[in-house]
Amino acid sequence: MAKAAFPKIKKIQFDGPDSRNPLAFKHYNESEVVEGKTMKDHLRFSVVYWHTFRNPLSDPFGAGTAVRPWDDGTDSVKNAENRARVAFEFMEKLGNPYYAFHDRDVAPEGRTLAQSNKNFDAVVKVLKEEQQRTGIKLLWGTACLFANPRYMHGAATSCNADAFAYAAAQVKKALEVTKELGGEGYTFWGGREGYSTLWNTDLGREVDHLAQFLHMAVDYKKKIGFKGQFYIEPKPKEPTKHQYDSDAAACLNFLRAYGLKNHLKLNLETNHATLAGHTMQHEMEVAGSSDALGSIDANTGDELLGWDTDQFPTSIYLTTQCMLSLMKYGGFKTGGVNFDAKVRRESFEPVDLFHAHIGGMDAFARGLKIAAAIRKDGRLADFVKQRYSTWDSGIGEKIENGKTNFRELEKYIIKKGEPKLQSGRQEFLENLINEYI
Repeated sequence: MAKAAFPKIKKIQFDGPDSRNPLAFKHYNESEVVEGKTMKDHLRFSVVYWHTFRNPLSDPFGAGTAVRPWDDGTDSVKNAENRARVAFEFMEKLGNPYYAFHDRDVAPEGRTLAQSNKNFDAVVKVLKEEQQRTGIKLLWGTACLFANPRYMHGAATSCNADAFAYAAAQVKKALEVTKELGGEGYTFWGGREGYSTLWNTDLGREVDHLAQFLHMAVDYKKKIGFKGQFYIEPKPKEPTKHQYDSDAAACLNFLRAYGLKNHLKLNLETNHATLAGHTMQHEMEVAGSSDALGSIDANTGDELLGWDTDQFPTSIYLTTQCMLSLMKYGGFKTGGVNFDAKVRRESFEPVDLFHAHIGGMDAFARGLKIAAAIRKDGRLADFVKQRYSTWDSGIGEKIENGKTNFRELEKYIIKKGEPKLQSGRQEFLENLINEYI
């Protein structure tokens, strides 16, 4: 057994809301039952490998500050294998049931694709051993198709067919590994699938190529017998000026247009929603109403900063909104609450990783309990039902069932007269939610 990386930290326990222990859960009690399911099953918490174990906490104005005593500073396979064991020690002590990774997070990239695959296989062996030892599962895998200079113009949307081919080979391997590790899904995030200027871009051709790429992935998924869910993750910009997967609506339009709707659901991220000019609740409702709500990346941005800060979620309003929408559409089937978040550059010590995740898990646990209380109370749902009551019978029912036309509607409204106005009661509803928060 390797030397412990967090020797002074014991397994994080649930102490309850009155606890003053910073290394204990105040609200996340994994065995507590809410609406017939345990918190653990509702939330399906996942730790991301990239921000938690690979982020040096650098920024454009300075070098990384992260203190990671277990990392020897090399990009060797041996160091990657040791890092994987450290990751599982952390997750075992935190108590999350899932994790997620990019291929290049867990293993170093080699000089050739064959060497990269060999490095990947070596670390995957350790990941599999650690999964079996701890019972922690892979929520989803993915390939890093944006960091290497070969993808400067995109991967599936690159102007260079060889870059497309390289990306396809990389995803092929990542799919095989995800299946080998029992991953419950696979995510496509188009980090550079977009453009910086339209002067050099054939937009239509690039989007066609992206669809071809995803169809190839669907075909290979079937070929190898991978049963996990495919996800596409929206983001409007950054690092490109415009990304083709800009928001939930754009992704759904793309999936429908290219016959991919039955094969992919959405993995939604709060900070990406903000960059798109939306709330996370909006994105979840757009996806949920189209039966495409698959998983969520749990983080938040800073309202005073205009970039993807990937902070840990602490707003109870945010987590309550997320859980209300999630429960409305039946909860997670294969996805989870994936902490795609990083500690602040000033929070550089290993223990800060625990503080950040504990806070995020408690925030979502509170959101879950509040959402369940709101649903049990019923006043919010009753108000919405009453607001749309004219659609449940009479002319509204005929419209929804496609059993009327413009001529009939003209006769109806001439006889009926001006529609009766009704208040949206926004302030009343905001006060109602505040009763629980």
